[in-house]
Amino acid sequence: MTDNPEQLRKDALAYHRLPFPGKVETRITTPAETARDLSLAYTPGVGEPVRVIADDPEQAYELTSKGNLVGIISNGSAILGLGNLGALASKPVMEGKSLLFKRFANIDCFDIEVKTQDVDEFVDTVVQIADTFGGINLEDIGAPACFEIEKQLKERLDIPVFHDDQHGTAIVTAAGLLNALEIQGKQLGKVRIVCLGAGAAAMACMNLLFDLGLGHEQLLMVDSKGVIHSMRDDLSTYKQKFAVDTKARTLADACQDADVFIGVSGANLLAPEVLSTMAPKPVLFAMANPDPEILPAAAQEVREDIIMATGRSDFPNQVNNVLCFPFIFRGALDVRATEINQQMKMAVVTTLSKLAKKPVPKEVLAAYPGIESLSFGPEYILPKPMDPRLLETIPAAVAQAARDSGVAKKS
Repeated sequence: MTDNPEQLRKDALAYHRLPFPGKVETRITTPAETARDLSLAYTPGVGEPVRVIADDPEQAYELTSKGNLVGIISNGSAILGLGNLGALASKPVMEGKSLLFKRFANIDCFDIEVKTQDVDEFVDTVVQIADTFGGINLEDIGAPACFEIEKQLKERLDIPVFHDDQHGTAIVTAAGLLNALEIQGKQLGKVRIVCLGAGAAAMACMNLLFDLGLGHEQLLMVDSKGVIHSMRDDLSTYKQKFAVDTKARTLADACQDADVFIGVSGANLLAPEVLSTMAPKPVLFAMANPDPEILPAAAQEVREDIIMATGRSDFPNQVNNVLCFPFIFRGALDVRATEINQQMKMAVVTTLSKLAKKPVPKEVLAAYPGIESLSFGPEYILPKPMDPRLLETIPAAVAQAARDSGVAKKS
């Protein structure tokens, strides 16, 4: 059921204001009731772990919260679908991310809002504070700066750095798409894909699909100026990778006889008449938030044979990053991985894809009033976020992939 927008606004502000401002707080994990407790927690007792860590930095994982602590860091340059509203305005989102990490994977977080949009300044700031954390989750940073920020941080730090807007979206999209194609009787290596959007998430989605077997010639990417083709002279270095030799120039041209539409762009950009020209049994991922490129009702009016996913929880097949990022970090932290690499991401794609095909526990159905049953099919291509099996399966797969690829420091 979709909330009335004004009621949603009131409820959301009340939720963030009451009973205390914000969504997270710190909690003491050791006794602090006696003078002896305080002498161990602080001076003089605290000097002992200080000396140990100074001699062996790895002991910070045993003597402090570092090993279960993730920094959620943003400059607010691309907040959700709201744009560049600055560091402070991103804080509610970063606190929300902290809530999700704790709720789904019992990972503690500090959110940090960095008041700069200079790449080098941002990177230097994160590097200087990185000893605090076991991992870094970058969030709501606009392209192309996000590419360079992530690249530099991965080179300079020995802890996992993950830009969820890129890779989390890509992983969940890939898992859902593989399942949707299977239901439609199609294969990734043989379909034609149109991607509307050429930002960080779109590029990460397509790059992961390339790694899974999609050929470059099978993809047409469309930005605000039209199809990204080899004759354009206005393409950034990042976009040039997606340029192909084609006569298609518009979204309508690109969608003609295409098997898959992936939208990571804006509201209402896919017209029903364009959707109607796609190949039989198309797959449609309209992931713009809060309003997708086309609403499911409008899509189904012209195509009864589609499988459709959106970024919203009030429609079937939600592409939701929470299926991914808490559990990736759980697995990475558990083995003290030095990075989150491609093997670890692929392990999550495979695990998510397989989990959607298994019988759904009653406790999952109980978390979604109004849903009486779920089984693998056109309206269930991805697990639900409340599925407890995510925590049981994904961290283990990530940890094993880290070990197999040689980036785990702990067995």
